[in-house]
Amino acid sequence: MKKVLFVMMAAVTMGLASCGNKAQAPAEAPEAEVTIDAEEEAAATISQLTEQIEAQDANKLQEVLASIQEKVKEIIGTNPEIAKEYITKVQEFLKENADKIKAFAGENAAVQAALSAITEAPAESIVSSLSSAIGAAGDAAGEAVENAKDAVEDAASDAADAAKDKAGEAIDDAANKAKDALGI
Repeated sequence: MKKVLFVMMAAVTMGLASCGNKAQAPAEAPEAEVTIDAEEEAAATISQLTEQIEAQDANKLQEVLASIQEKVKEIIGTNPEIAKEYITKVQEFLKENADKIKAFAGENAAVQAALSAITEAPAESIVSSLSSAIGAAGDAAGEAVENAKDAVEDAASDAADAAKDKAGEAIDDAANKAKDALGI
């Protein structure tokens, strides 16, 4: 009785393995169009920069400078032209206030490096380099997903083959025992 149950379970397992994943993907909601205003974003960033310049806090200024790059990446996903406008406005502000920043953060190499990275390159090259970095990261993520899919498919195939082999062995064993019992 146990052998029959085992054979039935193996048959069910093979049947389920061969069906594949036929679940339907949920319907996607239409994406809401996101509009980013370069003027508003730049004004908010300039406000943060002004606050840190007035406070003469080099560490907080460094954090704001780092957030500028993240903001540019975020805006690039929506519209690279708006990202160029944003970075141009921020660059203008930083260039105008370079003396004030150097007065209190002149010894801080990290602030100077972040400041020069933002102000020395043209806005277009900053946007294009960040765009290419984002694209490369997306490509790597897509490749990782494909590799994971392949690994799962291989594992499922191996499991189905193993189940088929076990079922075949169980059937052969049951047939041999039946033949022995009948004396054939």
